[in-house]
Amino acid sequence: MRFLHLVRRNAWRKPLRTVLLISCVTVAFLIFGLTASFINGAQGSAGASNDLLAVMNAAGRTQPLPMAYMTRIASEPGVASVAYMTRLRGYVNVEKNVVAVSAAEPKLIAGVNGKELGLTPELVSALGETRDRVLVGQALAEAQGWSVGQRITVTAFQTARKDGSRDWRFEIAGIFDGENANTDTYFMLASYDYINTARARGADTVDAFIVRPAAGVSPGILAARIDALFANSATPTRTQSEKQFLEAFLRQYADVGLIINLVVGAAFVTLLMIVVNTMVFAVRERTFEIGVLKTLGFSSGRILMLVLGETLLIFAVGGTLGLILAKVATVLAGPALGLVLSTVVLAKAVSIIVVLGLSTGLIPAVNAMRTPITAAFRAR
Repeated sequence: MRFLHLVRRNAWRKPLRTVLLISCVTVAFLIFGLTASFINGAQGSAGASNDLLAVMNAAGRTQPLPMAYMTRIASEPGVASVAYMTRLRGYVNVEKNVVAVSAAEPKLIAGVNGKELGLTPELVSALGETRDRVLVGQALAEAQGWSVGQRITVTAFQTARKDGSRDWRFEIAGIFDGENANTDTYFMLASYDYINTARARGADTVDAFIVRPAAGVSPGILAARIDALFANSATPTRTQSEKQFLEAFLRQYADVGLIINLVVGAAFVTLLMIVVNTMVFAVRERTFEIGVLKTLGFSSGRILMLVLGETLLIFAVGGTLGLILAKVATVLAGPALGLVLSTVVLAKAVSIIVVLGLSTGLIPAVNAMRTPITAAFRAR
């Protein structure tokens, strides 16, 4: 009888117990997959750039900056290109259906990060044809069921028009899908002139300047130089990379990474205790059979490998099912929630499966290996 066949038969000796163990492992790795995907997507390891810089008001991201800063930033040595952007947050139809609009000058934003966003010359040209046109990200378009040529109305939470209305009407000129699957495309790109001309307050101000450093220029050094330009002005700036901005934004509420790691750690510790306890009893039930195997010539090392193989099989099946469910969740809800299940997360999950499979089986495996044949036969 082959080794793997013995491992499989031992694991499924009591199907209900095995199914329950696999279910526990599946839930634990589903939690791990979803939380790791959230950190991966939200904190910038997937899609966020360390090179692209955002220049914002030092008083907070909701405070504007004068448009006049554009010339001074563009003239700073080491700046390859710069664009400006203002944000409009609102909802479509119902308040829970929140969408984000980034208003920018089409050609400038295409020059700064058009490649990452997948802004082709055709899309940029279509956006500039009329002032009320927008480009919609692929993720947002799929979530809302929008198509090119459709007219939509975004009701802003704060940005009011001069006529007192908060309804902003747009025509979808095109859909951009980003450079790769990790690019955030859950937003719209509108014309700055349209928003700036029609809004009641904040004319000729922006929420941020987007800067791309020249080749060979350190983003950190350039960020410090830009902030030094406005250090003594009425409106000082704070310049960060995209990744730093996302991490700082999350830390405003809590140390999300620490909280998630504690939750996942608690899930795995609980799982470890359950599986170890179950496997100890499962091996104890087979004490007589272990004695028979040793009588038939199975070495202590082979007995050890049989028990370890059993726990590894349970973790492999349960972990794979959990990761498959996590992948399905990221495909269905990932664009809206920022979930990215990358190969790095999968590699980490595989290593955890191996470590937990070996560690949970080690105690019962050592006990089985050290059981004397005479003691095993007396357990009959």
